[in-house]
Amino acid sequence: MTTFKERPLCSLAYKSENNSYEENLSSILSLIHQTPLNAIVVVPELSITNFDYEHFEAAAAYAETITATFLECGERIVAATMIEKRGDGKFYNVAKVFHKGAVVHQQAKVELFKFGGEHDYFSAGDTEKIIIFEVDGLTFGLLICFEIRFKSFWQKLEGADILLIPAQWGKLRTQNFISLTNALAIVNQCYVVASDCANSDTTGMSGIITPFGDEERNGDQVSLIVDYKEKEVRKMRRYLDVGIV
Repeated sequence: MTTFKERPLCSLAYKSENNSYEENLSSILSLIHQTPLNAIVVVPELSITNFDYEHFEAAAAYAETITATFLECGERIVAATMIEKRGDGKFYNVAKVFHKGAVVHQQAKVELFKFGGEHDYFSAGDTEKIIIFEVDGLTFGLLICFEIRFKSFWQKLEGADILLIPAQWGKLRTQNFISLTNALAIVNQCYVVASDCANSDTTGMSGIITPFGDEERNGDQVSLIVDYKEKEVRKMRRYLDVGIV
């Protein structure tokens, strides 16, 4: 008999505006520690420092503290983003995935949101870093916020069973965020865990979508948990065969 994997997925809808780096990190860490020990958690994009352009050097320096903190999350798989200054002297919006005291995957944001001025501060990451990666027997892909608008990235991640989407998505484009995350799950026949900040200017529409397109949004819940069921992925790909294995 085939044994299918199951594991808790968690999307956060955290309000990070007007808080200090330390307060945000402490609050998010507390939320993570309230999840099951084997949970897969997505932290909203730059929700610890926000896009703190006025204190950019300080925000980048704080990446060391963020990294050291999330290395202590144990069996959980945690995806978080941070501002990081690298050896080339440039600043990047970097997503890191943590598991068992290690950074098991990282990629810098490739498609910067020019309408929000990101390109004036950040350098773009490498498209080749957008890949399917495996952690603890599960296959993942990750896209940072604006990147979900690019269909070529959807194709690069075909075959991943879980897509992680950390975001700070503008409230004026709320329906875009809902539609794109739902469609991503349906087209790629996978689970999507999308975490957006719950700030005054963001959608707050964090949620988890199944391969069948069934969505559950956080609403007033800061933390939403829905079980990943491998059987549902396999069933959908077998039932409606579009060539994803």
